[in-house]
Amino acid sequence: MMAGCPRIVIGGVESGAGKTSVTLALVATLRRRGIKVQTYKVGPDFLDPSHLAQASGRPCYNLDGWMMGREYVERLFARTAGVCDLAVIEGVMGLFDGADPTTSEGSTAEIARWLKAPVLLVVSAQGMARSLAALVKGYAEFEPGVNIAGVIANQCGSARHAELLADSLKVAQLPPLIGGVPHGAFPELRSRHLGLITADGRNTPKSVLDRFADAVDQNLPVDEVIRLAQSAPPLPAAILEPAPVKRPVRIGVAYDEAFHFYYQDLFDELEMRGCELVRFSPVGDAYLPAGLDAIYFGGGYPELYAEALTANQGMRDEVRRFAAHRPIYSECGGLMYLAQQLETVDGRQHPMIGLLPTSTRMLNRLKALGYIEVTLNEASLWGEKGAVLRGHQYHYSELIGDPLLNPNWKTVYTLRWWHRNATECEGFQSGSVLASYVHLHLASKPAAMEHFIGLCKRWW
Repeated sequence: MMAGCPRIVIGGVESGAGKTSVTLALVATLRRRGIKVQTYKVGPDFLDPSHLAQASGRPCYNLDGWMMGREYVERLFARTAGVCDLAVIEGVMGLFDGADPTTSEGSTAEIARWLKAPVLLVVSAQGMARSLAALVKGYAEFEPGVNIAGVIANQCGSARHAELLADSLKVAQLPPLIGGVPHGAFPELRSRHLGLITADGRNTPKSVLDRFADAVDQNLPVDEVIRLAQSAPPLPAAILEPAPVKRPVRIGVAYDEAFHFYYQDLFDELEMRGCELVRFSPVGDAYLPAGLDAIYFGGGYPELYAEALTANQGMRDEVRRFAAHRPIYSECGGLMYLAQQLETVDGRQHPMIGLLPTSTRMLNRLKALGYIEVTLNEASLWGEKGAVLRGHQYHYSELIGDPLLNPNWKTVYTLRWWHRNATECEGFQSGSVLASYVHLHLASKPAAMEHFIGLCKRWW
């Protein structure tokens, strides 16, 4: 059975070419026309999806060929895009950049090829004329199966500049210039060390989204973009989803200004398996929600809210009591919250939960970035010994001290860094508590989710 959703990929020649602004603006103007848009972000990013979700009014989903694999990417897209009028997929880095410099694995090009989606190539055209044609020719011919349907010239100097760029592509018989966006047409988005600031109604209000939409309406032929999206061929239809369990497993999810780095498809997959997800705020709530079977602390910015997290003594006490008899999983910012103390860049130390027998400190430089393959060297919350999972790390903090000096703690992960083929032991576990710096992609591993749900049921 075949089905299809009109779809377009917004790829860039490099990071910083403007693909996020173009994608955000395109989604905003499509929504303003009454078109139901489903957005996607290639790669493991948590921040760009928040802006795309804000613009579309719908959850944004990550598509990552390296972490998820082709079968899951295709299934996820079929399930989530089928209820919408048009899908817009924002790329990552340059079009062919991914997990491996010698292949397209983990790249935007790989996702475009798997989903048979036409690509709009965003180029920062400042200071370019005929050289644009040489650049586009290389991208258009580099890899078979990648359909570059058009070019968007960002940072154009003038309307005349855009005309020169269009002529250079036409004479060279290359994909056409869809439009040129003048320098300064897009509003700037605030950022911090991990990238853009997470979007919400305060820092990305409707007025800002309207300015993005206006920039596209004034400089790009939106109807032509819709036509290109509609040219994408049909894809296999969504398959049947797993049947939920009779009694729901109730999972508390830390979700507030300090903790909000989560993959939406994991929430979907857990709910389809009968889990009830209950959000709570470690910053603002005095108590945990009642009747929880497990807690999930995701990543985020605990360092920015360290004082509030420390001041919420009631929540910290609740989490410590919960850990004595129920599973707790924490990753990255969640690991920092479970530690003894969090030291901010100004040298101040803020008491945290105190479960993990070490502290963490923030740095002024990037500590870790890259794809990670995790092999379980012992049974854990996510599987039995030998199970393999994939994820990534991206953080500016580090551990102070060794948790393994405490005999109650052990490492259950063997990490293999994909880009340098190095290994290390991580995944700190004691009883039913697991803390790691790795952001795992768990939705693409049904066995891991079933294992976790099964552990939660054992406590009933």
